[in-house]
Amino acid sequence: MSTVVRQGLLPNCYQGRARARPACPGTNPNEFHERIGNRDACAARDTLHAVRPDSFVPPGFEPPRSLATDRFVLEPLGPQHNEADHAAWTSSIEHIRATPGYPDGDWPPIDGMSLDANLADLSRHAADFAAGKGFTFTVLDPVDGEVTGCVYLYPPEREGDVMVQTWVRADRADLDEPLAEVVAAWVAAEWPWQQPDRCGR
Repeated sequence: MSTVVRQGLLPNCYQGRARARPACPGTNPNEFHERIGNRDACAARDTLHAVRPDSFVPPGFEPPRSLATDRFVLEPLGPQHNEADHAAWTSSIEHIRATPGYPDGDWPPIDGMSLDANLADLSRHAADFAAGKGFTFTVLDPVDGEVTGCVYLYPPEREGDVMVQTWVRADRADLDEPLAEVVAAWVAAEWPWQQPDRCGR
């Protein structure tokens, strides 16, 4: 499933990368539907109720695999992103740790991480995505495909029914709030959860 959002219309870690924060108000899904011209997502979502013990999405739910705006593109994070992902977060450790959802966590590690360790981390996220246990997306520049950040959708550790976290590189800090707001609207419109914990946002 691919969703296209036109930028300008929308105004510590699970297995090493996400830690819950106090729940925040969600985004009105009707507003998102008006902006992307897709009004049937919530109706379809509301028909899904049961959740498997090993998954926090309903049986038969097909997770969206992309989100595109004029300023960034999301796609599932995987081993193919290892070097670019590693370069992105290791260049911005202090900035990410100051981002809502990360200041009291253990990620990113102050001393960094080897490429091999990062590869194992990305492989775990890809396996979680395939199993419906968690959904991690890399954030790419729409022009050159450079990794600029990451999005995590994982089971909550405290409140709500999903923990939503985002980060961007320090040199792309201008994308921090736009990314967080677009992802919040996307989660409300296209995913099956009702009470997202936006980790302090």
